Amino acid sequence: MPDLAAQQLHADPRLAQARQLIVDSLADAQQSIDRPRTADPDKAHAYQQQLDAFAKLRGGALPIPYLGSGLGNGPLVELLDGSVKYDMICGIGVHGLGHSDSGLINAGLDGALADAVMQGNLQQNSESKTLCDDLVERACRQGAKLAHCFLTTSGSMANDNALKIIFQKHAPADRIMAFGKCFSGRTLAMASVTDKAAYRDGLPETVKVGYLPFLKAGEVGKSIDSTIKHLDNHVARYAGRVAGVMFEMIQGEGGYNAGNAEYFTAVMSRCKELGLAVWVDEIQSFGRTSAPFAFQHYGLDDLIDVVSVGKMTQVCATLFTSDYNPRPGLISQTFTGASSQIFAAREVLQRLDEGGVFGTVGLNMTYRQRFAEELQAIHQRHPDKLGPSLFGEGTMIGFEVYDGDAGRTKAVMNRLYDLGVIAFLCGGDPLRLRFLPPVAVMQPGDVQAVCSLLEQALMDTTAA
Repeated sequence: MPDLAAQQLHADPRLAQARQLIVDSLADAQQSIDRPRTADPDKAHAYQQQLDAFAKLRGGALPIPYLGSGLGNGPLVELLDGSVKYDMICGIGVHGLGHSDSGLINAGLDGALADAVMQGNLQQNSESKTLCDDLVERACRQGAKLAHCFLTTSGSMANDNALKIIFQKHAPADRIMAFGKCFSGRTLAMASVTDKAAYRDGLPETVKVGYLPFLKAGEVGKSIDSTIKHLDNHVARYAGRVAGVMFEMIQGEGGYNAGNAEYFTAVMSRCKELGLAVWVDEIQSFGRTSAPFAFQHYGLDDLIDVVSVGKMTQVCATLFTSDYNPRPGLISQTFTGASSQIFAAREVLQRLDEGGVFGTVGLNMTYRQRFAEELQAIHQRHPDKLGPSLFGEGTMIGFEVYDGDAGRTKAVMNRLYDLGVIAFLCGGDPLRLRFLPPVAVMQPGDVQAVCSLLEQALMDTTAA
């Protein structure tokens, strides 16, 4: 039987030649993007005009004044003002392989050749099925029973689908529980779950939510008792109406507050005793600890019912056990992902597996230790400027400057940006700075370079 026409296309040697030309051209262009560079003064006015025009179009200023040129090199990215910066936030964790990665360029070419720009409800290619297989296989490596995977276009939609699946399973229950300082997304439903009033300003209540206290550092036993007491009281107060509990393994927007195995095991086990769904939001934590999923990092595989992933996975997804497989019609989307995203997702998953990222001595945990050592050294030199504690887990790296004072923390972030490092904020009181570095494409010297610029930003902010 002759090959399919698509197979003949992909076997055409002209495509291989074209790919190599593109990759070679990319490598040549990247040679000049080898270190941080300040903005070109001649481009400053035009750049600010574009920022102002974009702010007007979108109805508000960008969170950081970032307009990329369309080219980068690993952890470095070039902006339209001519500057080159270390990107230590990566779109809040999206760009796990950094910028202008040749593997992702090739994945994008595969997507461009995959017939349809978007795949979805009625038309999906085989690569969608393969991606679902890839995600389920990784989720079940340590014994989890997550047999199903539904792709979607954003982390917030992955969480929306998780919520619908849980409510249908536990109908007529109409309440969910989450943790103080949690963040779940910005759809109407997820704005109700997220514990930040500003994100619900002017919005109607769509989901009834109760909040649990999260683990306090150094108080595991007390935290377990307090959380379970609040959980039991809420379930008793709303008998038969609580469907499940949403867990973040490491709170992202909330301040990089990390849980631990003992705490999560106790609380999730109590959820199981009460007949509640255990839902884990891994939108930000996926790919950033010693295992693909942070619930695996903490050894919670037997306790998980529903998991949402996104950001680094490029295509977002909701994974769930057979017990939570919804009835037909509950979840469906015209678009479940662009073809280029689907190929990029598979590239990311493969590279994380093959690049030595996971494990107790993998890149994630190794780079965390390197950052910890550099930041601790800065703290020793400037204890009044940088706090002693490192927050988060793996390559979710949070720290406090000036005791978490909001104004001074923002000033340090802005000065760090000018010097050539992109960071962002998390938490509230105290406010923290955070890094989400693309360790799969970093070199050890990058950590020292980034931290040296942080120290300079601290000194410059003091002088100001």
